Amino acid sequence: MEMMMMKWFLLLCISFALSFAAFTSKALAAGDVTYDGRALIIEGQHKILFSGSIHYPRSTPEMWSSLIAKAKEGGLDVMQTYVFWNLHEPQQGQYDFSGRKDLVRFIKEIQAQGLYACLRIGPFIESEWSYGGLPFWLHDIPGIVYRTDNEPFKEQMQRFTSKIVNMMKAERLYASQGGPIILSQIENEYKMVEGAFHEKGEAYVRWAAAMAVGLQTGVPWVMCKQDDAPDPVINTCNGMRCGETFAGPNSPNKPALWTENWTSFYQAYGEEEYIRTPEDIAFHVALFIAKKGSYVNYYMYHGGTNFGRTGSAFVTTSYYDQAPIDEYGFTRQPKWGHLKDLHAAIKLCSNALLSKNQTTLPLSQLQQAYVYGDYNSGECAAFLVNSHSRDANVVFHNVSYFLPHSSISILPDCKTVAFITSKVSAQHDTRSMIPSEKFNSEGRWEEYEEAVPNFDNTSLRANLLLEHMNTTKDVSDYLWYTFRFQHDLPNPQAPLNVKSAGHVLRAFVNGNFVGNNPSFSLDSTVTLSKGMNYISLLSEMVGLPDNGPYMERKVAGLRSVKIQDKDLRSYSWGYQVGLVGEKLGIYSDVGGGKVQWNKFGSSANQTQPLTWYKIQFDAPTGNDPLALNLGSMGKGQAWVNGQGIGRYWVSFHTPKGLPSQTWYNVPRSFLKPSGNLLILIEEEIGNPIGISLDKVVRTRACALVSDSHLPPVSSWVVEKQRREGKKHRQSSRKTVPYVQLSCPPGNSISKILFASYGTPFGNCQSYAKGSCHASNSKTIVEQDCLGKRSCSISVTSKRFGDPCPGLPKTLVVDAQCK
Repeated sequence: MEMMMMKWFLLLCISFALSFAAFTSKALAAGDVTYDGRALIIEGQHKILFSGSIHYPRSTPEMWSSLIAKAKEGGLDVMQTYVFWNLHEPQQGQYDFSGRKDLVRFIKEIQAQGLYACLRIGPFIESEWSYGGLPFWLHDIPGIVYRTDNEPFKEQMQRFTSKIVNMMKAERLYASQGGPIILSQIENEYKMVEGAFHEKGEAYVRWAAAMAVGLQTGVPWVMCKQDDAPDPVINTCNGMRCGETFAGPNSPNKPALWTENWTSFYQAYGEEEYIRTPEDIAFHVALFIAKKGSYVNYYMYHGGTNFGRTGSAFVTTSYYDQAPIDEYGFTRQPKWGHLKDLHAAIKLCSNALLSKNQTTLPLSQLQQAYVYGDYNSGECAAFLVNSHSRDANVVFHNVSYFLPHSSISILPDCKTVAFITSKVSAQHDTRSMIPSEKFNSEGRWEEYEEAVPNFDNTSLRANLLLEHMNTTKDVSDYLWYTFRFQHDLPNPQAPLNVKSAGHVLRAFVNGNFVGNNPSFSLDSTVTLSKGMNYISLLSEMVGLPDNGPYMERKVAGLRSVKIQDKDLRSYSWGYQVGLVGEKLGIYSDVGGGKVQWNKFGSSANQTQPLTWYKIQFDAPTGNDPLALNLGSMGKGQAWVNGQGIGRYWVSFHTPKGLPSQTWYNVPRSFLKPSGNLLILIEEEIGNPIGISLDKVVRTRACALVSDSHLPPVSSWVVEKQRREGKKHRQSSRKTVPYVQLSCPPGNSISKILFASYGTPFGNCQSYAKGSCHASNSKTIVEQDCLGKRSCSISVTSKRFGDPCPGLPKTLVVDAQCK
């Protein structure tokens, strides 16, 4: 019987696959995408769509196919990405669409896997991306004011937007041409700043909408968080709880779309990582759909990495690592699996959701039902919502239902519960960092000490304090401010007071380090020599700002300097943009030969910051993702073979006393088989001997399922067919919940670390046997799972025996993958 059930399930899966293939083939046929008050209409069909944000430059082309495939397997229909203006046009009129910047290749990969695309052109995007995606050269255009009814800005914005649209048209990538793009976005969360521009803000919204629509893409345009979006542009919701907070479309002829459902939140240095539970995400997605929502996009579905200097102010290099697919490309369980089950359950409701009227029935004071269709007609779906913090028993159509607290039960036929948002059956994974190579040999390291400039060897001069960003033009995080000071007083001690609008400040007197402050002021007592003294102040940015009105007016760098209470703002200053090592490109093979590297530890002053470190290494064997453990370092930047790994700031701790980020992603595609070059600029006093290159592995898979859990949605389909009288050989069998475990490709279940059927304590993070435990638990699980990449174990007393009759029971399994 078990084998027959498996055969039936396989036939069912094949049938679904063939149906989906036919669907995607039809869906990607040419034809304008339209909409009405219910949903987007593609090829004449209304659609319930699930989408996920994956940003092409935050991963690598070698990862794109796998990331998109995992998103598709997770039940997504659409891939969403921003377009990164400053990445593609770093200098005015000079474009780059190569490598990680190959937007067309990314969209075509989406198309190849049968998914739709949403292109958020912006071109202002925010996205915790440097300068919100705007190229800094805009700053130098006379009379420009960003993101308002300003002709210089509108001219540049329209030119770039048109370029992207025309590029997509030339490759026939819009759905109206048979391509995958079904939505485009103009601007981004403009309502947040619109009021600052008064009537010019309102005029800009109207202009931006008309400009975009005039490009005639054949697909709708959206404006997120823009309740005054002019017709025909659709206003959409961003946030974590749009089912509760979204006031709805600003026209009855527009559908309810959720363009950003934040799966966690971006992290800044010094902050703890934000964890959003899969139960919370599922609840709010189900609520949004129940309230006539038809499109939900997860921001992010895969966050990736802010390589190089692309992250905005203080944002960590790792971006949305808690997304359903983590920074390294692993599915993050149980979030990924729980949302996959949610999508499948909602898709079972699609016909009723899109073709039937909605009614809302109160079940109790804090419980209600959203019902689509007629209970007696056979085409009916219901969402039973319990918003209370306590469990509840309710009656719906004369049937009693148990509703766990803060949950939504989905009934695709208005009778049988297929999914409960608070019941997580998906497995839990554990990600581990395993050292592959330790760089603990002093003999392998070389160093180069960055020279501290003084006033006499600077060529840029001014009798004022220059603004940091407008001076560096975003070519470097660093700007040196230098001056000469004649000291003739007998006391060598003098107060130095500096106020800065930069992120970090470091002070040097006569080439010697005297203090730093990762904030906006420095108050220090320095020792001066009799006669002429050279003061060098290093202003550092940790990313440019990415939001707010009048960004072109934002300032950084030194704002005031006093020594011995003498105001030096109008003094004669010398400036150096960036570091010497940056200008020479010593982080690459070619540039590295332009300076004299010394043996590690040969510097006379081991407490001097600003030291470059270099080491060569071979690529570790295998295909596991790799990460640099920089836990022994302070603050700086890292490169591998000339590719920017990103900024690191290990010394900036969270309130718990730990670094916000310790491991830094090194994509395999950055490496050669041997002779790889790792370069770091350490701005503080880090110790490179403690660095290691670690393999990122999924070593364990754990699952916890009780006999009160629902069976997988695919089993629900079989049961529904049985209830409807459709013939198949298993029509008399009732489906049961079961534990599903799987290891990453190339690995198998090598050991069962724990197994207990009964009343075990805890969860997948911490567990123990309870007073009720089936002694054969581990033996049965080992029989089903050892040596396999994946396995399923039914959670029934028939399989394990009944160690405690009358009590609800749970199966917890923790397995090792190897």
